[in-house]
Amino acid sequence: TPGLGYYSGGSCKFGAEGDFVTSPEISPVFGQCLARQCQQVFTQLEQPEILEFGAGSGALAVALLRELMRLDDLPERYLILELSAELRHRQQQRLREEVPELFERVVWLDSLPDTFNGVVIANEVLDAMPVQRFRVDQGELFEQFVAVDGEGFALRWEPVQSSSLKADIEQLFPNGLPNDYESELNPQVAPWVEALSEVMASGLVLLIDYGYGRPEFYHPRRDRGTLICHYRHRAHNDPLVYPGLQDITANVDFTAVAEAGLAAGFALAGYSSQAFFLMGCGLDQIVAETDQSDAAGYLDLVQGVKRLTLPTEMGERFKVLGLSKGVDGPFIGFSVREERERL
Repeated sequence: TPGLGYYSGGSCKFGAEGDFVTSPEISPVFGQCLARQCQQVFTQLEQPEILEFGAGSGALAVALLRELMRLDDLPERYLILELSAELRHRQQQRLREEVPELFERVVWLDSLPDTFNGVVIANEVLDAMPVQRFRVDQGELFEQFVAVDGEGFALRWEPVQSSSLKADIEQLFPNGLPNDYESELNPQVAPWVEALSEVMASGLVLLIDYGYGRPEFYHPRRDRGTLICHYRHRAHNDPLVYPGLQDITANVDFTAVAEAGLAAGFALAGYSSQAFFLMGCGLDQIVAETDQSDAAGYLDLVQGVKRLTLPTEMGERFKVLGLSKGVDGPFIGFSVREERERL
């Protein structure tokens, strides 16, 4: 139903008036840190660009461009691949108002460019991809479907028919299938990463999202999966409530993303929590250089940093996985703590 999908509809999704808050909305410090990682990569490339997937409200693009302008290291172009016409309009309006001098550098795309050199940023993109829910019960595998039930919808479990889906599920549990266990997998990750690799000549891909390495994702105690819905900052687990009006999401299996990257020709540049990644990108220095005479502004900054880095907030739950091609590390974002052993 065109126009009635969650991201194509007109309601506000991000920030205090929406359904959830992302890191760029919490504080511009997030974008300032990413800008420094971009700057490190830019030194190895000629005419580098930035490609942001799903730019949301445009907050990250604004913060990145402002900081890179301050660092005198702007990209040749800032590309935004945005499939939602409604969000694209909001992004254009915000960038035109907040960074008018840089607006001409920003280009909106409907599909991947033919070739790309630079830094790809996908912040909370992978969690928005559709997932396949599955259930293991007494050695039998089932997949979940949405069925019409009168004037509404209902969830149905049916035996898995696809041999490839069976194999994908079974390889998640090398020690044998669990019992009375539900979870999900993302079949789109591998083709998405492969398509990105085909157009990327050289650069760094930064994938930032909430999730786990496979041992944690498919832990025996996480036996009902990670699917979750958000509506007006309230979370629940019923995807059939408010169809088209609520956010439906699932955590990311970062092991699957890393495997897809290696299979597609990328190198694993690093894996770390968001807190350690931001610290590696100079978070402490950015805070130290902030004007403390503006008490209200400084307090707002500190509160934002806490939300981005504390383990009880976003610091540990969000991870950053880097994939590289044609550029050399080590990369500053993974310099404080490298945690690829958790994959």
